[in-house]
Parts: sequence; structure tokens; C-alpha cells
Amino acid sequence: MSTTDADADASATADPRGAGTTPAADRQAAPKRDAVLPRTSAKANRSASWTGAGPLRLLQLTDLHLYREADGCLLGQPTRRTLALVLERLRQRHWPPDAILLTGDLVHDESAAGYRYLRGCLDALGVPCHCLPGNHDRPDLMATWLDADSAAGLRRIAYDPWDLILLDSTLPGSDGGHLAVDLLARLQQHLQSHPGRPTLICLHHQPVPMGSRWVDSMMVDNGADLLALAACHPQLRGILWGHVHQAFAAQHGDTLLLATPSTCVQFLPASRDFALDTLPPGYRWLELYPDGRISTGIERIDGYPEPFAAAASGG
Repeated sequence: MSTTDADADASATADPRGAGTTPAADRQAAPKRDAVLPRTSAKANRSASWTGAGPLRLLQLTDLHLYREADGCLLGQPTRRTLALVLERLRQRHWPPDAILLTGDLVHDESAAGYRYLRGCLDALGVPCHCLPGNHDRPDLMATWLDADSAAGLRRIAYDPWDLILLDSTLPGSDGGHLAVDLLARLQQHLQSHPGRPTLICLHHQPVPMGSRWVDSMMVDNGADLLALAACHPQLRGILWGHVHQAFAAQHGDTLLLATPSTCVQFLPASRDFALDTLPPGYRWLELYPDGRISTGIERIDGYPEPFAAAASGG
């Protein structure tokens, strides 16, 4: 039985639950509250090859935390197994997509074997996959095994009429994030030059506080600069991230702000200190329409493959 349920509608300018960007008001507290946010209606083209009718359909996978070892576990859960269950669910519920976005922390132990294993998983899917690094990743190995362009600080992928912008928010040696001044300048130039192209920005770290002290100690330290660009450029329709191991949806002007559950363990929203949530792993689906509307929601698997240990400590 699926744990995805529709609950709230969102217009292009209103928060999906009638609140502001306050994380406590916007977090999903139970599987039935994983929001499905319609903002949507008609046709798009994949960069270079996609010509079908209907919306551009994307899936987001994030925070896989794979290991060199086949039985490698994060906080008691075997991450290859949780990923396999998530891939099984998305092939049942949202297949085929036009592309998959992988938004960082793909391999926890920075091993070539972990990336090589993930490459095999993605090749078996047979759809375009776009990767960006998280604080646990090795960008050089990601570029070698998964996506040669993932090392770029800013990357534009055109799926006419949409632009997907992938930003590298990582800081070497830090779990927190930062958007370099030159990167933001390039982003601003692009937005100024393409006012008619609806845009979705993807990055690893959250640019807004989640309302969790320990998680927010590792956010983008200049996320306000990104939100300022969104305020000036209404074609920026969505900002999508991972890192926080939990679902989140809020509206900032014309821009939808979205975070997505991990494919392994989940962090408890609004927690002062490290704590795990009992919600199972999942992924986000998105439908992007030519008029700039977005429909999106969370899909979760039925449960964890191993007994859940809420007292597990972070690592």
C-alpha cells in the first residue's frame, strides 16, 4: 500500500498550506501529509530529444549515502537495500520519467566502488540522470562514474521551455553550504537574459531554515542571496534541495521551495538536536508545465528493511 496522499492545492503565488515559509507550519508530520502540490497543465520538450506531449516529468532522488560494502548501513539501515526499495516503488508509481535529478550525498564513504555501484543502478533505469554533489560526495569520482558535468559550479540543462539550473553548494571540508559570489552573478545574468523561460534551481543544501537547530547549522550560509534573486525574477518557479532528510514545501513569492526525503533514514523535523523520524524513505516526483506551473508530491516506501532504531546517533 502506498503512503502517498494528496492533501493541499497551491496556486502560483500562495503557500500550499496557506502559511508563510515558517518550517514548523510547512513540514510534513506523517506519511498522509506528504503534500501533492498542483501548480500545473500541458507540454514540454526534453533538451535535444524529448518531443512527447504533456508535462516534463522529473523524479528527485537524494541523500542515498551508499557505501563500498554491499551491506553498508547508515544508522542501522542498509542503504543499498533502501535505494532498491525506492527504485522499485518509483518504477511502480511514476515510470517512466523524462529525467532523474540526484541532489547530492550519493556515496557516504567517498568510495569509487560506491559510485560504480550507483552507475550500474542508473544505467539499468535507462533514463537521463543529472547529478550534483553534496557534502559527503567526492566530486571527482562523481564526475568519473556518474555525470561528467557534475563538477560544474553552475549548470544549465534546457528542457524547452524550462531551464533546470544545477548549483554546487558544497564547501570543501565543511558539512555546511555556500553559493560563491561568481556563481550567483552567473545565475543572475542567466535569469536576466532569459526572462521568459520558467526555471527550476536544484542544489544540495537548504537555502532557508528548516526550524531544526542542528540541521540549520549546516544550511547555505548565504541563502538569502538566492531568495533575493527569486524575488527579482518571477520566472524562477522552484528551488529544490536535499540534505535535510525530510519533506518540506513552502512558497516564497512566485517560487516554490521544496525539500525531499532521503532514500535511507529520515531526520525528525523541528528537532533541536539530532533525532531520527520514523517516516520511511522516499522520493519526490515533479511535473513541469510550459506556463511555469509545477505539480509535485512525495512517494514513500512502506517501511524500513531493518528494525528502526530511533536512538541511533549521527555519524
